[in-house]
Amino acid sequence: MTDSLDAYLTAEAARITSACTACGDCVRVCPVVGFGRARDVPPAEVAGGILGLLRDGQDLPDAAYDWMTMCNGCTACIPVCPEKVDPRHMLMIAAHRASERQSATPDLFKRMARAIKLMVAMQLIPEEFKRLFIPGRRREAEVIFYTGCNALRTPHLLFNTMYVLDALEIDYDVVGGPSACCGVIAAKWEGRIADGERQTRSVMTRFAGTGRVLNWCPTCELHLTDTLGGFTRPEMRFDHVTAFLAEHMAERALSFPVAIPGRAVLHGHVGSPGITGAVETLLRQIPGLELIETVMESGYTCGGSGCSKTPELAAREHADALDRAEALGADLLVTLFHGCHGIFVAGGRGRPFEVVNFTDLLARALGQTPHPDTVKELQKGSDLALLVDEVLPMLRANGLTVEGDWLMAHLPALFRSAEFKGGLEVLSTSRV
Repeated sequence: MTDSLDAYLTAEAARITSACTACGDCVRVCPVVGFGRARDVPPAEVAGGILGLLRDGQDLPDAAYDWMTMCNGCTACIPVCPEKVDPRHMLMIAAHRASERQSATPDLFKRMARAIKLMVAMQLIPEEFKRLFIPGRRREAEVIFYTGCNALRTPHLLFNTMYVLDALEIDYDVVGGPSACCGVIAAKWEGRIADGERQTRSVMTRFAGTGRVLNWCPTCELHLTDTLGGFTRPEMRFDHVTAFLAEHMAERALSFPVAIPGRAVLHGHVGSPGITGAVETLLRQIPGLELIETVMESGYTCGGSGCSKTPELAAREHADALDRAEALGADLLVTLFHGCHGIFVAGGRGRPFEVVNFTDLLARALGQTPHPDTVKELQKGSDLALLVDEVLPMLRANGLTVEGDWLMAHLPALFRSAEFKGGLEVLSTSRV
C-alpha cells in the first residue's frame, strides 16, 4: 500500500470509464432496479450516469443514484458485462466518490461503534466482553480470526466459531471490533477517504506477520479483497472462515463425532456462493442432519450493507425463505451471517421450526456446548420494560452507565441497526 487510497480510487475510475461502454447489460439483469427510480429509465442511461460521476465528477441522476445505493452485491451483473468491467466493483468505487460529495449517513461510524458496544455489553459477561470488544496485544499465531465490527452484535456466532477452532486445535488469534474496522464505513458510507485509508492501513498492519486471515464479516472481505484489492495487495492469504474449516476437515479426513438428527433448510446468498457452498459442505458432514435445500437470496449478505438496501425486495425474499422452510417441513432454518441471523430470528417467531446459525450446529457436532444465543432470547421478550430490566445489570457490569428510560427509548432501534438508515442520531453525541 504505497499510493494513497484517493489515488487508487482515481486510477480505478479511469480504468473503468475507459473500458465501460454504458451498454446497460448490467442494469438489465439487476434485481434491485425494479424497486427504485431506475425502473423506467433506459439501462444505458442509468449506467451512463455512473460513468459521468467517475469520469467528470458529474452529479448523479436520480436513477443512477438509486441503482448505486440500492445495490445488494448479488453479482448478477458481473458475468453479463461484455467488457469484463465488474459492475459491482464499479458501483463500489462510485459509492466512495458519491459519499465524498454528500453522505446520506454522516457520523455512521460513531453511531455504529457505540451501538455495537451497547449490543455486546448487554449480552456478555465482562471476561467475554473484553475478549471481543477491548483489543489486546496481538500474539504470533498460525492464523488470525478477523471478526469485523457488526458481527459483534451477535457475539454467540463468533464464540461458536472460536469453539470450533479450539476443538480442531487451530492456533489462532482474534482481531476485530470497531478498533479494527476495515475502513468501509468511513470511506464508502461517509466519504471520509483519508480516514478510511487510515483504518484500512491500521488493520492490515495488525495482520502483518501471519500467513492467513480468516474473515467472518462478508463486508470486510468484499472491501479489503475486492473493492480495495488493488490497494491493499495483501501478502497474507485471505479466506472466509467457512472455507478454511471445510478445507481443514477434508485435508485431515476429520469427521463430526456427534449426531444432530433433523431436517434443515439453509438460507444462502447468491452474491456469496463460495461461503454458502462451504457451509453446505460442512452441514452435509454432520451425522443425522439432512440438508433438504438451500434457499438462495439475492445479495451477498443480509443487513445494512446488503439486502436491506432494497427493503421491499428483501422483505419478499425473506418471507419466501420462511415459507419455503415451513412448506418443506424443516426442523431447522439455518442462517449464514450475523445480519441474516438477526433478521430471521425476528421473522421466524411463531413458525414450526427453529432458527439457528450454522456455527451452533458445527459446535454441537464437535461435542462443544454452543454459546447462548442471547439475541434470540432478547428478541423473544414482548415486554420492553422487562427486557430493559434484564440487560441493565449486564451493561453496568461491563462499565456502561445507561439509564433505563434512555434504553427503553432506543433499544428497538439498536436491534434494527437503525444507524444504517440514518437513525440513532442520539449516538452521535451520547457517549456510552
